[in-house]
Amino acid sequence: MPKLDHVSHGIGLAEGSSASIADSVVTVSNDGKSLSREFRHPKVTVREADSGLEVFCDLPRRKDKAIAGTWAAHLRNMVKGVEEGFEYKLRAVYSHFPMTLKVEGNKMTISNLFGEKVPRVAKLPWSPSEVEVKVENKTEVTVKGSDREKVGQTAANIERACKIRNRDRRVFQDGIYITSKGA
Repeated sequence: MPKLDHVSHGIGLAEGSSASIADSVVTVSNDGKSLSREFRHPKVTVREADSGLEVFCDLPRRKDKAIAGTWAAHLRNMVKGVEEGFEYKLRAVYSHFPMTLKVEGNKMTISNLFGEKVPRVAKLPWSPSEVEVKVENKTEVTVKGSDREKVGQTAANIERACKIRNRDRRVFQDGIYITSKGA
């Protein structure tokens, strides 16, 4: 396998977006929204380029090249998050016992899943300004935000709270499921 001289990933910024780097913390902002993340590694660096940001590594080894690609993906997600945002859609499915979904502060309550007397609770660890969770039409849940990891983790927490144990999943399919991961 040939040895590479350097690895360079360019991340473009749209008009109105800006990025700043201070002490290995990259901040991307647009229209009042901003995301910050720390990128620290001895060989891989993030630097400002003419059209946006650049992830650069000189004389990379295999792991350095992988880290550079991962950082470039994180930066692309940050840019897309402040420009458009991320939106996950979930749907509550039930066959006999109708579920009731309520968002109260930093938790989501799922009542009457399989006729259970004790409601299930999904944790929503971030504030509504960071990740917004809405219930529409009693069965559709929308999770929106600018940070892809926080939106995805919130959707996963909601889906996981409805996990059924000690029953055949092919027969007992009630729960809340992620239906789309659109932008």
